[in-house]
This record gives sequence, C-alpha cells and structure tokens, in this order.
Amino acid sequence: MTVMDAQNPLLGETTCGTLLQKLQEIWDEVGESDEERDKMLLQIEQECLDVYKRKVEQAAKSRAELLLTLSDAKLELSTLVAALGDKSFLGVDTVKASGTIKEQLAAIAPALEQLWKQKEERVKEFSDVQSQIQKICGEIAGSTSEQTGAPAVDESDLSLKKLNEYQTKLQELQKEKSDRLHKVLDFVGTVHDLCAVLGVDFFSTITEVHPSLDEATCVQSKNISNDTLLRLAKTVSDLNEDKKQRLRKLQELATKLIDLWNLMDTPGDERRLFNHVTCNISASVDEVTVPSALALDLIEQAEVEVERLDQLKSSRMKELAFKRQVELEEIFAHAHIEVNPEAAREKIMALIDSGNVEPAELLADRDNQIAKAKEEAISRKEILDRVEKWMSACEEESWLDDYNRDDNRYNASRGAHLNLKRAEKARILVNKIPGMADTLVAKTRAWEENHGITFKYDGVPLLAMLDEYAMLRQEREEEKRRLRDQKKFGEQQNTEQEAGFSSRSTPTRSAGTKKVVGPRANGGANGTPSRRLSPSANQNGSRSAGKDGKRDSMRLAAPANFVAISKEDAASHVSGTDPIPASP
Repeated sequence: MTVMDAQNPLLGETTCGTLLQKLQEIWDEVGESDEERDKMLLQIEQECLDVYKRKVEQAAKSRAELLLTLSDAKLELSTLVAALGDKSFLGVDTVKASGTIKEQLAAIAPALEQLWKQKEERVKEFSDVQSQIQKICGEIAGSTSEQTGAPAVDESDLSLKKLNEYQTKLQELQKEKSDRLHKVLDFVGTVHDLCAVLGVDFFSTITEVHPSLDEATCVQSKNISNDTLLRLAKTVSDLNEDKKQRLRKLQELATKLIDLWNLMDTPGDERRLFNHVTCNISASVDEVTVPSALALDLIEQAEVEVERLDQLKSSRMKELAFKRQVELEEIFAHAHIEVNPEAAREKIMALIDSGNVEPAELLADRDNQIAKAKEEAISRKEILDRVEKWMSACEEESWLDDYNRDDNRYNASRGAHLNLKRAEKARILVNKIPGMADTLVAKTRAWEENHGITFKYDGVPLLAMLDEYAMLRQEREEEKRRLRDQKKFGEQQNTEQEAGFSSRSTPTRSAGTKKVVGPRANGGANGTPSRRLSPSANQNGSRSAGKDGKRDSMRLAAPANFVAISKEDAASHVSGTDPIPASP
C-alpha cells in the first residue's frame, strides 16, 4: 500500500499503520525475504480493493432500490390523485421534487398516507351508497335472495363527481321506494277495510299476497315489487266484487224479512234484532263500511231467520214457548243449575198438542220461571264467581306441578321466560287456595242456611266437592311428608355406609356427608295438587251424560304411579319443602 496510516496517538488505538508496522517487525524477526514481503503486501491490497468493491456494489443496489421505491411512490401518488379527482387533495403540490432520494421519500410518505386514508374513506362512501342502491333495486325487483356481500367499488374513479352521481341515483330510488310503499300501504288499508266489512280474516288474506304485508311487520320491510302491487290490486278487485254480491244477497234477504214481518205483524222488538240487516236495504256498495256488515255468518243468520219466519206462520205459538225455554236454559246454564231440557220441551209440546192450556197462560208461566231463575242466579252469583276463581287457581296449581316436574324448565328454550313468569304468579295464586276454599265453604253454608237447600254446581253438591278436594290435598301432604322421611332415612343410611367404607379403606380420612336431592311429592312447593280439577259442565249450557260422570270429572285424578317413584326420578326433583328458584 502506498499510503500508510500512522499510529493513532489517542488511547493507543490499532490502525492499519500500526498493524503494518507490527507485521514488518515480525518479518524482520523471522527474516522474511523482500519478495515474500511484496507478495504479501499485494495480497493485502487486493483484499482491500475487493472489500471496497463489495461495499460500492451494495450501495449502488440500495440506491437502485430506493429509486424504484421513489418511482413507485410517485406513480402511486399520481394514481391516487387521479382516482380521487384533481381537487380532492391539495397537498400534492407541496411534495419535494429535489434533494436526496431519502429526503424525497420522506417528503412523499405523509402525502401518500393522507391520500390512502382519504381513499379508504371515499371507498367506504361509495360502498355505502352502492349497497343502498343494490338493496332498493332488489326490493323493487322483488328479489328475496340475500346479498352475498358488499358491491365491488371501482377504485379507478373515486371522484366526488362520480359519488354525486351515485347519490343522485340513490335519491331517485329512495323516492320510488317511498312512492311504492305508499301504494302498498294504501292497498293494504283498502284490503283491511274490505275484510272488516266482509268478516274475512285480514291476516290470511294479506299474507297470501306476500308474508311481509302483515301488520306486525315493520313498514320498511314490506315488499314493494311490481308483482306484489299487481297481486294487491287483484285482491282489492276480488274483494270489491265479493262485496257487491254479498250486498245484493243481503238486500234480497232484508226485503223478504220485511215482507214476512208485515205479514205476521211482528212486533218492533223482534224486528230490531235484525236492524243490522235491514239498515242496508237501500245502501250502495260504497256506503257499507260497518265491520262485519256483510259477513257470511250474518247472511246465513238472515237466511235462517227467513226460513224460521216461513215456518213460524204455522207454529208461532210453539216458537215463542221454546224461545222462552231456551232463555230459561241459558240462565240455568250460566248459574250452573242442572236441568233436564228434554223433559221441559216434551212437557211444552204435550201441553200445546193437548189444547188444554191457553197460549197466554203458557207464556206467562215461562216468564214467571224465567224471573225466578234470574233471581236465583243473582243469589248464586257471588258464590259462582268464587268457584270460578278457585277452579282457575286449581288449574294453575296443576300446571305448576307439571312445570316443577319438568327437568328442562330452566333451559334457555323459546318461551321459557314466559313460563317462569307464569310459575311465579302461579305460586302466589296457589298459596291463596286454602283461604279461597275456606271462604267458599263459609259462603256456601250461609247460602244453604238462608235458602234451605243444598248448593249444587252442575248437579254436584259444592260442599262435597270442597270436602273431597281438602281430603285429597291432605292425603297428598301426608304422602309428601312420608317421602321426605323416606329421603332422610335413605340419606342417613348412605352416610353410615360411606362412613363405614371410609373407616375401612382410608382410616385417616374423615367421613363426610353427601347431599342427596330427595324425591318431591307429587305437587308444588306449597302442596298444591298436580291433578287437574275441571268441571264437566259446559258454561254455554251443554251438559255431560250423567250426574256420576260429572262427579268423577270433578275429582283430582292422581297418577297411578304416585307412590312408586323410582329413586332416579326422585333424585331428579327438588324436595317439596325446598324453595323453588325464581330464575334459571
């Protein structure tokens, strides 16, 4: 080497000069020849040149990569500016176009970052607008298939001009959707009014057109396609035609009714029963707007009345007598008084056929019986109301028992929270049953003392029903106590067995107690019966076959395997004395 570094005077650092001097000292000591020395020095110089070349090549490669990165950045910058529009980014002009490569990259990086951020925001705006356009177009087309994803955005043109075009299109589609929605709602309202007048089920009618037209569906979710609008228009047309035909039929029946009334000099009270029929005798189609004014059952009722009046011409007296008998039977039915309607009707027919009774006397006798029946029904009303509340509480008691026996009652199934709320209310109501029964017994005995007869409910003595219920309830309480004692005895035996086994196998381990969930009595926590109390008498006046059948139906039917509860089933229920959790 032609240039030799001198020894660094600072801190005795090792330099190329000091190393060369050390090498020469070694050569002198060894006695190396000048030829070998020159050869070694040339070799050292060549190695130094190789190192410099590698460093220069690496620097050149790094510069080329930086230049490529700078070129790509400038290209990306110009592409973003072009996509976002000429005036969408004002900071492009401030980017340095001179200086070192790294200085240019450092200057362009913030601009690129800002442009990328602006591009992402613009892409999001385009995607939102295009998604809304796609959704509304699908609603107008009546497409029921769900969109697989957001629409593809053309990132080559993200200018505000293009965005405004999409927004304008979206506004037009929103207006069209609003107009269609108003048409649909108008049609639905017309269908609702026509169904009300015709007595037709609006829900089934409108859902046949499209399920989304139900009143429970959100307004914005209703179908607005061309097919739905056409089907709605056809439905309205069909209902209007049906309305015309029914009105024509009703007006014909009203004319016949008036003719028959005039013929038989029917009193005004009976005529007023069919004012809803005769009031539309001269009405036009558009004037009939009262709900159920043209219902099929109303037309059938008018037809039946016309037929009845035709027969009434020859059997007027029988009809009046049987009419009062029906009224009497209805009073008895609502008062839960057992009667024999067939025998009463046969007696009326026999009196009429014999001709030994005047029609006025027969009708007066019917009116007297009706007045007495009403008085008796009024005197029984308070007790009957309490009986209904008591039976309703027993029904809830039976339901609560079934609910408590359901191992899956706390699962997060559909409607479980509703059953839980009902169970909470049922427990409160069931706790009141004993008091309700005691009050009912007192009221019934007081009534029987005042009237001197037994209070019967559909032919069954009410006190007997209450006594039977109290007896069955007491039996079940005893059964529950027996099961609890049996459970305690079983737990004690299990504890003793475990203690003995533990003392034999591991003497150092103390015997512990294992909590076993005991069997639950056949009922709820408060001892209410799980057997349903349901009177067989129909509240609308119908009766069961016989008195014994009614008495049997009033009993609380215990399950056949009430006592023979398996150990596994018993362990799956909580004890009748344990509190029932209020929530899962």
